[in-house]
Amino acid sequence: MCANSPRVPAPGTGGPRSLCAEGRLSLYCFVITAALILIPSVPQILYGMVPQVWGAVLWGPVLYYALINMIIRFVLRNHDYQVAIRASFLGFAMAVSVLVICFAPTEWQQFGVYGCFMSFFHYSEFLVIAYANPRTLSLDSFMLNHSVHYGLAAAASWIEFSLEVYFLPEFKRFGYIWLAGVVLCFFGEVVRKAAIITAGRSFTHLVQNEKHSDHKLITSGIYAYCRHPSYVGWFWWSVGTQIVLLNPICICIYTLVSWLFFHDRIYVEEYSLLNFFQSDYVRYQKRVPTGLPFIRGYLLD
Repeated sequence: MCANSPRVPAPGTGGPRSLCAEGRLSLYCFVITAALILIPSVPQILYGMVPQVWGAVLWGPVLYYALINMIIRFVLRNHDYQVAIRASFLGFAMAVSVLVICFAPTEWQQFGVYGCFMSFFHYSEFLVIAYANPRTLSLDSFMLNHSVHYGLAAAASWIEFSLEVYFLPEFKRFGYIWLAGVVLCFFGEVVRKAAIITAGRSFTHLVQNEKHSDHKLITSGIYAYCRHPSYVGWFWWSVGTQIVLLNPICICIYTLVSWLFFHDRIYVEEYSLLNFFQSDYVRYQKRVPTGLPFIRGYLLD
C-alpha cells in the first residue's frame, strides 16, 4: 500500500468503525493527564500559590506528570505501557502549552500555541489511525520518532525562536501575523486527518510498492480535490508552525525543504500508483492536481 494513495477498503471491511482498545487507552491517558495537570495548576497560579516567576508555573505540572508516570508504570505493562506513556507525555505537553499561553510573558505565548499544535498533531496521528486503520497501528503511529531530520528541524525552530526572544523580543510581538500560522496549522490538520479517514484501511504511514488484490482507486471525498491530501495537509501544517513562531529563517527553510521532500516522494509514489492502476490513474491525474504548488507528480508523456 502507498501512504496517502487514493483507495478504498477491501470488500467486507467498510462497515461502521470504532476505536480500538489501544486507541481508547491512548485517549484516556492523553485527556486524563492533561486534565490532572491543568485542574490543580490553574487555581494555584491564579491565587499566588507559586512564586511570581513564570518559569515556576512548570514546577507543579512536572511533579504531577512524574506521579502520573509512576501510576502508569505500576498499572500497565509491555505494549500498553508504551502506548500510555507516549499519550500521557503528549497530554502533558498540551497542558503545559496551555499554561504558557495563559501565564507566560507575551513574547512566549506564541510558543504555547505552537506547543498545542505540535502535541495535538502527534497524538491525533495515533488516534486517527486507531480509528481508521487499526490493523496498521503501532508505536510509530505517534510519529514521535519520524526521522533524525524531523527532530533536527524542530530543534532548529526552538533555537531560532529562543534567540529572537532574547535579542529581539519586540519582533515576536509584531502585529498578529502569527495568526496566519494558526489558520494554516488548522487547515493542514483538517486536510490531513480527512485524508486518513477517507483512505481508511488503505492508509499507512509508509509507502509500499506492491499492489494487493483488494486495492481500488477512489476519487471521492477530499481526493476529488487533490491527489495527495495527506501531504498537502502536512506541508501547510509544517509551514504554519513556523509562522506561529514568527521564525523568518525557519519559515524559508521549512517551506523549501518540505517542498523538495514532497516533490520527490510524490514522484516516486505516483510511479507505483501508475503501475497499480494504469489508465485509471492517468485519467485521475488529468482531472485532479496533486494539491501542492508547482508539483505535478510522475506524468506519462
